[in-house]
Amino acid sequence: MTMTTGILALIILTVILLQVAVGALLLYFHSKGHYKKLDNPVDEAEPAQNTSTKATSTTAVSTITRSTTDEESYHPAEAAWKGFREFIVQRRVPEDSQHSVCSFYLAPTDGQPLPPFIPGQFLTFKLAISDTDQTKSVVRCYSLSDAPRSDYYRISVKRAQAPVGLPEIPAGLASSFLHDQVREGDTLQVRAPGGHFHLMEAEPLPIVLIGGGIGITPMLSMLNTLLENGTDREIWLYYGVCNGADQIMKEHLQTFADNHHNFHLYICYSAPLESDIEGIDYQHKGRVTLHLLRDTLKLMRYQFYVCGPKPMMESLVPGLQEWGVDSGDIYYESFGPASLIKHEQTQPSASAEPITVTFSESGKSIVWDVGAASLLEFAETNNIDVMSGCHAGSCGTCQTKVKSGEVEYTQQPDADVEPGHCLLCISTPRCDLTLEA
Repeated sequence: MTMTTGILALIILTVILLQVAVGALLLYFHSKGHYKKLDNPVDEAEPAQNTSTKATSTTAVSTITRSTTDEESYHPAEAAWKGFREFIVQRRVPEDSQHSVCSFYLAPTDGQPLPPFIPGQFLTFKLAISDTDQTKSVVRCYSLSDAPRSDYYRISVKRAQAPVGLPEIPAGLASSFLHDQVREGDTLQVRAPGGHFHLMEAEPLPIVLIGGGIGITPMLSMLNTLLENGTDREIWLYYGVCNGADQIMKEHLQTFADNHHNFHLYICYSAPLESDIEGIDYQHKGRVTLHLLRDTLKLMRYQFYVCGPKPMMESLVPGLQEWGVDSGDIYYESFGPASLIKHEQTQPSASAEPITVTFSESGKSIVWDVGAASLLEFAETNNIDVMSGCHAGSCGTCQTKVKSGEVEYTQQPDADVEPGHCLLCISTPRCDLTLEA
């Protein structure tokens, strides 16, 4: 009987231990799966992100992709107001010694709190510019250059000069108007923030911000937001200008570098003045190049955000890919939304039928150029007069009636599109197309 009782107790103990072990294993694997999701949100989001990129863009580099979190934070600003809203210029602040860059602090005249935006986005302006005896409406977009605030937005605008050696080409119409005629107390018509070039705050990767010239403005918005919110992500900023006379926000950037151990600042002067001191005023003599990035960055995965003049973009963006950076980790814009650079596009098969685009108002029927980035670029190349503004699907200026045929968007439009119309700047033809242009 004693033997039987001992065996029974041993069996019961074994069963209890097995139950405890199974429970512990289940708890372990559940926790492991949970922490994997927390530690690697990028890996979880990548498949959907890549699918979206392939479906909406034919570029070799995904110009912009959004995560679900970004979409949620994006829509409040987009839906905050329709059309244009009146803002008053509270302050004007020259940002460089030559006064070629001026910041404008804008507050809504209705006094209502401003919606947040995603750092990197831009504002669209409708400017009433007097030209001799008439006033014309000009639409322009300018990147927001500060973190989101509830009481004001800030843009920093560089005066566009006439090209060197081409005096017959006038200086920038809109930037000259803002610099020369818009004063504190004046009002401007402004659309809600928009644009697909913006910070991916939901992803925990270290960040490399690269700004050339006035391309620094969206980087300032990203940088201010990250550091003011106390991020622990490592941030590198490469800011390229000609010399100290062209640099903006110098003290602001240096204060950030002195006070944040996770922020690494590289100011690059391509032609420093005698008064510019290397190691104090700037860290690198020369332009921002792939060679500089390889020499100063650790070998690890980063998110790259790039904005600057077209030559810099056409060198750096393909160079990053050749270095082995995944295209999904490269986000870029060339001097604002009006001039996104074009990369090699997927060519149709040899058996594909050529597409004819007819511009009914202009009386032209032209075979579609598969190398064109958009219908707007195609129209401009063929001397079709089309109104345009942001070139990014946000301002709605290039909205055109489709009389027959279908178009395909390279990205989701931000502007409201009327039924039977399309935005030429972000669309391509799917078949023979007739446009009222």
